[in-house]
Parts: sequence; C-alpha cells; structure tokens
Amino acid sequence: MKLAIVEGDGVGKEVIPAAVKVLDALEMDIEKIPVELGYGKWQRTGSAITAQDIDIMKSCDCILFGAITTPPDPNYKSVLLTIRKELDMYANIRPIRPLPGVHGILGRSNFNFVIVRENTEGLYSGIEEIGENASYTKRVITKEGSRRIAEYACKLAKSRQNELIIVHKSNVIKSDRLFLDVCRETASAHGVEYQDELVDSMAYKLMVSPEKYDVIVTTNLFGDILSDMSGALVGGLGLLPSANIGTKHAFFEPVHGSAPDIAGEGIANPIAAILSLKMLLEWHGDMVQALLVEEALDSVLNMGIMTPDLGESFTTEEVADSIVEHIRKKLGK
Repeated sequence: MKLAIVEGDGVGKEVIPAAVKVLDALEMDIEKIPVELGYGKWQRTGSAITAQDIDIMKSCDCILFGAITTPPDPNYKSVLLTIRKELDMYANIRPIRPLPGVHGILGRSNFNFVIVRENTEGLYSGIEEIGENASYTKRVITKEGSRRIAEYACKLAKSRQNELIIVHKSNVIKSDRLFLDVCRETASAHGVEYQDELVDSMAYKLMVSPEKYDVIVTTNLFGDILSDMSGALVGGLGLLPSANIGTKHAFFEPVHGSAPDIAGEGIANPIAAILSLKMLLEWHGDMVQALLVEEALDSVLNMGIMTPDLGESFTTEEVADSIVEHIRKKLGK
C-alpha cells in the first residue's frame, strides 16, 4: 500500500504522528509519502495546496489526513474541498458508536449508526459570489451525485440492518426534492427499507433516541452538522473518525479541526485519528490489523488512559504509546 501522510496544521501535527506510530507497530508493508498542505504552507509559499500535491496524492492508494486551519481570507483556497473534488471522493462516512470508559451527553452505550454524507455538492460546491452588500452561495444537487451517494448508503445498509433514513429539507429547500426522490428510487431498487426525515426533526431524534437508527444518508451541509452534533453522544469531536471514499481513492481524517488553542501542548486527543487509521485498514482489506487496533484502543480506554478533554491527564504521546504497547504484546514483541 502507498499511503500519503498529511499532518496539516495545529493538532494535526500531533495526532497524525500518533496514528502513524500505531500503524508502524503493526509492521505492515506500507510506503509512506509525506505531503505538506495547509495554512502554514500558505503563509510561507502563498499556496495551501498545489497541483503537484494533488498529483502526489493521486499516485497513492489512500491518504491519512490530520487537520487544516482555514483563515478568513477570500483568497485562501480550501484544501479539503480541493482534495474532495480533484480526487472525486463523493462519500463521507462517519460512524457514531460509543467507546469504553467514555460517556456521552446521554450516558448511553446502546447506539451504533453511520452517517453517509454526499461530499462534493450541496452548499460546499464552491460556487460563490462575495460582495460588499450581498453574498451568494449556490447549492448544487445533481441526479448523478444523489444516485451514487444513495448507492453507497444502500450497499452499507444491506451489510448492516438493511434500514436507511433519508434526511432532507425538501419542504423548504426545493432542490432537496431531487435528492429525496433519487434516494427513494435507489433504496427501492436495492430492496432496502427506508424512511425519510426532515433534517431538523432528525437532529432532535438523534439526541433523544440514537439507538433507533442505523444508516443515515443526507446532503453535504446536513451531514456535516448532524455528524458533528452526534459527537456529543460519543463524548466529543476528539473521538470521531471519518472516511472520504471515491471510486479510485480514499481519504481518512479525524472529524475535529486543527484546534489552534491547544496546538503544541501535547494534549490533543489522538483517538479520532487512530480510529480513522482503523477505517483505512478496513477499507484496504486489512481486517486483522484493524481489529487489533480497535482491541488495543478499547483496552487503553478501559484502563482510563485518556487526554484531558476526557477528564484524565495523559498526553497525546502517552495514549499512543499505550496503544502501541498493547499491539506489540499481542504480536509477541
């Protein structure tokens, strides 16, 4: 496997090395290619991401990505939107499940759902007009974009409980009618049981009864908001991994941002980055190694080895080292 390693900005420079340390403990045959992207590079060179960076990432099988700081500068080119579009990674996958020893806002451990978010269209299409008195962002919903995200969600649903929730706001935003219709047609064609929910209603229901849901498919902005909100169920954004999947490439990143307020202090939670690594291994078909990472992580959390955001005092490096130690013991090292 050829893997691009992108630390990015802020705590990305701490959590990605922690995840790579865990990856190295698995002793796999992986060629790691470092790629510098982000705000720091933009400050130094005037470009946050270049065509050469894109070519390097396209030459790799997948990408392990940290976090990016986005300044309020209209000339700054969004790194994430650029990567998603250039590599056509149309499906954003965010699993929401409880972790041992960590309590979310409801104090429950009986939920396990996945948000499948369309990743290249909607309000993140990048078509904008910024003016002094008025600014506009164009929301793009296409039949093909809706179809392929629905196809992915249905495939995932059939591997789980064969149930799909389609989230939209077509009662107000008429472009959502196309998304809803295509998702319904696709689910019917695949024999997947489905229901639809308005996004505001879905937000409420996820906070009240998350155990009732399994696979949720929605548009770009709604998926972004619902998945971040769902971090409260797990215990924080520092615990949420994600995958960006395309037909040829895949990109794995923690959901949290660059957290400049704690960057450099050595206390950033590496759990989301390490769980993103687990998703990467699963995507590549390395199921044994993925399970080993999950077992090691669960063991460390059960021992209370956690960063300050979870109420303990361990550093980023100490959490990663504990996971590595567990893996080495399992491998007889």
